[in-house]
Amino acid sequence: MSIPLHSIVVRDYVHMLKNIQLWLDKAQAFATAKPFDSANYLPMRLAPDMLPFTTQVMVACEVAKMGVSRLTGSEAPKLERQDANLQDLRQRLEHTIGYLESFSPEQVDANPPAEVVVPQRGKPALTFDAPDFVLRWSQPNFFFHATTIYALLRQAGVDVGKADFLGIH
Repeated sequence: MSIPLHSIVVRDYVHMLKNIQLWLDKAQAFATAKPFDSANYLPMRLAPDMLPFTTQVMVACEVAKMGVSRLTGSEAPKLERQDANLQDLRQRLEHTIGYLESFSPEQVDANPPAEVVVPQRGKPALTFDAPDFVLRWSQPNFFFHATTIYALLRQAGVDVGKADFLGIH
């Protein structure tokens, strides 16, 4: 049995992006209760050489959009602005969810490309067939950044747990 690519790059990414929105709600509530400025989350990093929290959210969104755009031959819309607060991050997530939800299963699954090329900075491009692109590049990248967002919020004391990560309540 094969899993339709739409299920992975649209349904599953939208599910996790909505989970991230809920984490941001909890982060804002935590900041309000303490009280401290929720903008303090934005520069957080797990290690000095890692991207900050804001960029983790942006990259998760970009990887999700790229997953769909590469499978459908479409160009993902850009959201050209700085994320200066949690509300900006929520808007970025909404923008990405809207883009992903605009694709039907037929658009994603009907005619996947024979080859997906992913350029890399300073290294040779990676080449995949459509299922390998999703399962070996897009999905692992997306969940790496989602997990990092979750870990940063946990480290900051936000009350998020496994059920929040999985989106089961």
